[in-house]
Amino acid sequence: MNKQARKPDSGGGGESRLPAHELIYRQLRDQILFGDLAPGQAVTIQGLTDRLGAGMTPVREAIRRLIAEGALEFQGNRRVSVPLLSADNISEIIVARQWLDPHLALRATERISLEELDELTEMDATLDRAIEQGDLRAYLELNYRFHKRLYEIADAPILADLADGLWLRFGPSLRVVCGRMGTQNLPDKHKDMLAAMHARDAERAARAIREDVIQGMEQVRRSFELPVASF
Repeated sequence: MNKQARKPDSGGGGESRLPAHELIYRQLRDQILFGDLAPGQAVTIQGLTDRLGAGMTPVREAIRRLIAEGALEFQGNRRVSVPLLSADNISEIIVARQWLDPHLALRATERISLEELDELTEMDATLDRAIEQGDLRAYLELNYRFHKRLYEIADAPILADLADGLWLRFGPSLRVVCGRMGTQNLPDKHKDMLAAMHARDAERAARAIREDVIQGMEQVRRSFELPVASF
């Protein structure tokens, strides 16, 4: 077990020193990731510049990067949209996440410091408060930040990048899923994983996060069987 806590890769103070194109990229990425731009929703490039309060050049660069990452697709006529997932897409994501997330949880359990474990526990408690308050946007963001911090602690940057990239693919659909189905009645697999981490049981932590992944992704799959509703 590591005695020194690793710091998160990003923080509020550092962002102020980033170039404009990187800041705009991160803002647009978050809006996609947390469902502020809905799957299938087409927007104009000019509309995005107005939405982000940015110049055309950094917005174009952000769009180019996000298209390359699969988070946006070009529709023609200066319009882009968040891709709609197909049933096959969801199946592929489930296969990938069932290996990546448990492996990263296992590595994280082997490496985590007490300070980092306290940090994850506090993040999960904050997430619970968002659920209790019915704050969907906060829940989506906090759930993602919890998983991303777990990836960072695992100290496997290539695998973490792969896992993080998958969130851009399915994250927008979680907004739709939670709007339709809610989150209150789901078993809390984060708590199971944290308990396993406290016990230094890496295999049990990996199983807990695998169950968490399957639980969330199966909700996404089932949501495709329901009539479309606004959120």
